[in-house]
Amino acid sequence: QVQLVESGGGLVQAGGSLRLSCAASGSIFRINDMGWYRRAPGKQRELVATTTSGGSTSYADSVKGRFTASRDNAKNSVYLQMNSLRPEDTAVYYCNADLETAWGYRRQYWGQGTQVTVSS
Repeated sequence: QVQLVESGGGLVQAGGSLRLSCAASGSIFRINDMGWYRRAPGKQRELVATTTSGGSTSYADSVKGRFTASRDNAKNSVYLQMNSLRPEDTAVYYCNADLETAWGYRRQYWGQGTQVTVSS
């Protein structure tokens, strides 16, 4: 059994900051890419940031310079530091991991989502 659990969402005023955390647990052999997606009301889910097991990161253009993803492989965790938040960042943020279980299966896993609301 593998699960991803996010935390850290909340309500913040424009210009503020939040830090999201996601921890994977269960029978995990290896986590490859791990990152964050978000879905805003009326919009498709979009990729926000990804991290590789080696620490490389990539970001959506809309968050570059404001968001920073980081990873702690020892804790099977990924984080998203969100600074200079804007109302358009309001969305449900989902943790995602491409991982291999201890039983030899590889697939994408998703967290339950955490709400981020940015007021103007």
